Amino acid sequence: MDTFLLSRIQFAANISFHILFPTLTLALCWVLLFFKLRYDRTGNEAWMQAYRFWVKVFALSFALGVVSGVTMSFQFGTNWPGYMEKVGNIAGPLLGYEVLTAFFLEATFLGIMLFGMGRVSNRMHTLATLLVAIGTGLSAFWILALNSWMQTPTGFEMRDGVAYPLDWWQIIFNPSMPYRLAHMMLASGLTTAFFIAGISAYRLLRGDPKPAPRLALKTAVWMAAILAPLQILAGDLHGLNTLQHQPAKVAAMEGLWHTQKGAPLVLLAIPDEEAQVNRWSLEIPKLASLILTHEMDGEVQGLSDFAGEHPPVAPVFWSFRIMVAIGVLMLVTAWTALVLLLRRRPWPDWLLKWLVATTFSGWVATLAGWYVTEIGRQPYLVQNLLLTADAVTTVAPVNVALSLTLYLSLYSVLIIAYIRTLFVMANRAVKLEQEIPEQPAGSNSSGAGPHPQMSS
Repeated sequence: MDTFLLSRIQFAANISFHILFPTLTLALCWVLLFFKLRYDRTGNEAWMQAYRFWVKVFALSFALGVVSGVTMSFQFGTNWPGYMEKVGNIAGPLLGYEVLTAFFLEATFLGIMLFGMGRVSNRMHTLATLLVAIGTGLSAFWILALNSWMQTPTGFEMRDGVAYPLDWWQIIFNPSMPYRLAHMMLASGLTTAFFIAGISAYRLLRGDPKPAPRLALKTAVWMAAILAPLQILAGDLHGLNTLQHQPAKVAAMEGLWHTQKGAPLVLLAIPDEEAQVNRWSLEIPKLASLILTHEMDGEVQGLSDFAGEHPPVAPVFWSFRIMVAIGVLMLVTAWTALVLLLRRRPWPDWLLKWLVATTFSGWVATLAGWYVTEIGRQPYLVQNLLLTADAVTTVAPVNVALSLTLYLSLYSVLIIAYIRTLFVMANRAVKLEQEIPEQPAGSNSSGAGPHPQMSS
């Protein structure tokens, strides 16, 4: 393997590990705010119990996201110096805005969320939770603004081979940014919903008698049931936007080798890039044209129109199908659980076990979608502006291989430790002997009183 391929693998490994945690914390902080507001309104201590448990999960996830984000940013200098040399005038400020407006806000008020109960007023503690939620949203906004600009660059001019900003409004709100932001926010919500549902279901299966995991599970089911169809709609709109600006990516997603009218939807196949055909293809006639152009005989460009400038087909093709399959699975699971919830029936063991099995399904779908986005942009690092091969470092392959090995080893240990810690925390919560009873609404509606100290 040469330096180019090793550097790509290394950055992919870093971003794959890092994105797991922002995807979770981005929506989890809003769920925490919901728990807190429900407690403030009803005085039901079970909502605060749910808050205490999940704020510790949030803090753990936030810490790993920060650590992996820092190591990932180092690679702009160590592995991809050509990126900052050519587009640093745009990428640098956007990354700086993320730190100044989002990270400091999150980090500062997270301390109040964790250690402020009983030390600051209830209203101040709720405000801190709100500010952390706003901070995570701002963080996603700036990062996705940069990533979207790399997909659909606008608002700049080239001088001596270097990009200079002309219109920051066009740079930030580039053509794909609103679709990408909506798609990612909904993905985070679904990831968090199944994450909470899975851990809460695990606690119920272990015999936890407290109302907190039941309230958390109910909240997660409602979240998933509402967000799943919205994500399907957002994904369709995002796909139409991608077809307009990155048709080669869509052709790879759909496995379409040649431009045609009435293009079939390829459900499953084995793409053969050398022969430019799909082996063992299972297709639905004309459905791809209907989805992409909203016409049965609409014309869709094929990969042959982008000879030498289209992404590797198989990774994009299969990643897209994994993402869609998990999305449909989430929709069916969420609506099944919602029907049982509305009928006020006890949670059956088979459903609780299935929810535990799908705890991390959002992570898998997010990674698959991210691979579609990033691999689908190849061979460009910045679409039609900077080739990935032109930005790579000249460091010796052995050096990159060494750092890659260290990263993979460390991240393997960390992800195993993280998942193990989650279930250790869940088991400890189950073993808490004191059952907090349901309290009448309004017993602490003013929300002015101090909260008991959060357990370590």
